[in-house]
Amino acid sequence: MPTNPASHDPADTFPARDAPELNGAVWDRVSSRLLAKMIGEFAYEELVEPVPEEGGADGGDGAPDGTGRYALPLDDGSLVRFRARRGVYGSWRVAPDSIRVGTGQADPAEAGGPAPSRPGATVPFRDPLEFLARARGLLGVDGATLGHLVRELTATLAADARLAHTALPAARLADLPYAELEGHQTGHPWLVASKGRLGFSDSDAARFAPEARTALRLPWIAVSTRIASYRGVRGLAAPEDLYAQELDPGLRESFTGTLLARGADPGAYLFLPVHPWQWDEWIVPLFAPAIAAGDIVPLGHDTDLRLPQQSIRTFSNTTRPDRHTVKLPLSILNTLVYRGLPTERTLAAPAVTAWVHGLRDGDPFLRDTCGVILLGEVASVSVEHPLYDHLPETPYQFKEILGTIWREPLQPRLAPGERARTLASLLHTDPEGRAFTAELVGRSGLTPRAWLSRLFAALLPPLLHFLYRYGTVFSPHGENAIVVFDEHDVPVRLAIKDFVDDVNVSARRLPEHDSMPDEVRRTLLTEDPSFLTQFIHSGLFVGVFRYLSPICEEQLDVPESDFWSLVRAEILRHHARFPELKERFEIFDMLTPTIERLCLNRNRLHVDGYRDRPERPHAAVHGEVVNPLHPYA
Repeated sequence: MPTNPASHDPADTFPARDAPELNGAVWDRVSSRLLAKMIGEFAYEELVEPVPEEGGADGGDGAPDGTGRYALPLDDGSLVRFRARRGVYGSWRVAPDSIRVGTGQADPAEAGGPAPSRPGATVPFRDPLEFLARARGLLGVDGATLGHLVRELTATLAADARLAHTALPAARLADLPYAELEGHQTGHPWLVASKGRLGFSDSDAARFAPEARTALRLPWIAVSTRIASYRGVRGLAAPEDLYAQELDPGLRESFTGTLLARGADPGAYLFLPVHPWQWDEWIVPLFAPAIAAGDIVPLGHDTDLRLPQQSIRTFSNTTRPDRHTVKLPLSILNTLVYRGLPTERTLAAPAVTAWVHGLRDGDPFLRDTCGVILLGEVASVSVEHPLYDHLPETPYQFKEILGTIWREPLQPRLAPGERARTLASLLHTDPEGRAFTAELVGRSGLTPRAWLSRLFAALLPPLLHFLYRYGTVFSPHGENAIVVFDEHDVPVRLAIKDFVDDVNVSARRLPEHDSMPDEVRRTLLTEDPSFLTQFIHSGLFVGVFRYLSPICEEQLDVPESDFWSLVRAEILRHHARFPELKERFEIFDMLTPTIERLCLNRNRLHVDGYRDRPERPHAAVHGEVVNPLHPYA
């Protein structure tokens, strides 16, 4: 029994934190934006089919920018009306402040939902959660999926509110270092539930999410080599090589002393950091026998401060930027998958890095002309669970619980005067409506078209050369692809990361694959040449440029057609540079009339939902869309 009941008064701990961002004005603003995104992305994936009205989709009300008015029927017979512009790939850009709801044919009293008081009236509509509830039949979402989706979207809105409450002007964002800028990004532009983080509590999100911008010291553990394995590239082949770079001598001595005090042999253990949340929620409960047996030993925290990046499980070292970035398993469901580290792929990461680095280092175009930075995953520790890893029918998240990947840091690889920003940052718009891209273009002194040409010249040649010459493709989405700028904020080259998860190779064997080690061949996913191009289309063009091109039209006076002409011109320029690869341009054809429509939200609503499964889910495919890079698009 407690001797001092007052010390356990709930008032001492409730609420766990102040939440000034959870106020009506901010909530309405982020809700309105998310509803517009939801309608637009669901329409893009043909989960819903808005119909044109009042003159149709050609701006029949006289809109000079081609904006049209559309309507979407809800389950209760009411109509959601909004204004939107159609864009490349059949995309939709819905104006948040235009969305209204009004009565349709059904009797509101029988529908069981809110509706305007008089027939034909409309009122502003800004609630994406209410939209889900009133469109669940239209969307064809089952009850279990709907329940989890409401939760995931509510968490996304709460994260959006935190971001909106602390948002900075574009001019201030442009001065932030790479790692700090990550904490101001608003998340995946395509996935509606972009920050669901199922498993996190509110205080977890306030502590560990990128938008919390809170640096932390990571705890470390020692794991017996009976259950843990280490891999490293040349130069880090032994664990001691890595620890010499990552741990101060005094800290290594402390860790070793902890093991010796327990009568354990330090040489029979590997050291690795863990995420504090993962330790409490997954490692201790599921590795309790190993902890009891002394195969896992807590060591204490290190002394470096690290910031979580957009991927949430990756930490940049802000105390020692020359030290590696660490990628840790975090068994929360975020976007489409649980964010663990698969055992086999974790172990293979350094071998994949060595092979990809070898391709670049042996190719003068990639190495010297492009100067592409490949942030390799150079060391890894994977810890096997004695049961889960040997039960193939077990859900995949139980096989990805414990391990670490060390990735090369970005800052030491930049030349003097260079600075880096993730590609995702170019889609950011500040509270005053100014696009981050417009800020950078203004600082560069170049015309918008010249700046965009430099952007495409930095990004596309290395990606295309890996594809055409080596039948190898990265997934250059906004978080993986990093734009390197010169001192004038002009794009000059590309840095890219996340190889073991996002590098794919052609299923059609090429002579260049002969140098691929068996371990790499077993690990990397293979795709037919016709689909391999999808990783550039969907990762870069659909996943980033589809949103960047209307921003450039609205704020830089570069028509969308001109934007895509510049992209196509860079691809053709690359073709002209390497005429000997003409056959490869045809095998890996980027200029087809149509491409398959990959769908991310459709996967959540219709394909996988929230069910457990032995393998990680992947994007769904639904129909085709016109390729804006085709000559006659």
